Amino acid sequence: MPGVIATCVGYTQGKVEKPTYNEVCSETTGHTEAIQVTYDENEVTYKELLDLFWERLGGDATRLNQAGNDFGTQYRHGIYCHTSEQLQLAQQSLQEQQTKFRGQIVTEVESATVFWPAEEYHQQYLQKGGRFGVPQSAEKGATETIRCYG
Repeated sequence: MPGVIATCVGYTQGKVEKPTYNEVCSETTGHTEAIQVTYDENEVTYKELLDLFWERLGGDATRLNQAGNDFGTQYRHGIYCHTSEQLQLAQQSLQEQQTKFRGQIVTEVESATVFWPAEEYHQQYLQKGGRFGVPQSAEKGATETIRCYG
């Protein structure tokens, strides 16, 4: 997305310092997998990022502890805000989105706690080939919306 300077995948909202992927997957740390987005406010607004979040999340917004085919507390979805203005905009966007769903949206909207970057092999995961070792690209015919960029 134009205006996004960088992304970093990692873990947040938990109670353990410097958690590892295996610790987070054990569901004992309280962390969720997350993407930290650095962006240029002159090129993209927080509202536009929120709109993209909801578009990518789609129907998963009403599924507790689930992202696509992945299940567990580390797959709960949320918007973790760094300012009171972001928190207000995120809460407003959740209310707007709720009108589009029959079920209750379970997406967390909270102030961000410490963000711990994930291990290097998780960074730019899809670009590196993901689980199957073949990078995601239009040239390969991967034209569907990719759900995670980290």
